[in-house]
Amino acid sequence: MARILIVDDSPTETFKMEEILTRKGHQIWKASGGEEGVALAKKELPDLVLMDVVMPGINGFQATRQLTKNAETSHIPVIIVTTKDQETDRLWGKRQGASSYLTKPIDEKALVKAIDEALAS
Repeated sequence: MARILIVDDSPTETFKMEEILTRKGHQIWKASGGEEGVALAKKELPDLVLMDVVMPGINGFQATRQLTKNAETSHIPVIIVTTKDQETDRLWGKRQGASSYLTKPIDEKALVKAIDEALAS
């Protein structure tokens, strides 16, 4: 299946997403912050990135912009997965290059659907 990078500073949220995705047969990498996530994405070139927004250091919007604007990583779809649920946050996420925007608590069906759609395009 797909190689997916989870970038989230919450061990609980990371565990939940990892559990769902490994059950679906995906290979998982994890990063606990935006800077680490960008570096790992450049090194491993995953098929998809799940990106939290609120993290120490560079936030998920900044990390998404770095990945989607970089020639090495611009082909990797980024799905933002966050507690930020305002319409302005959703618009800003899309402007940074995110292919989808999901809110926590994560719904398994919505997560799987967003991943399948991002990987298909």
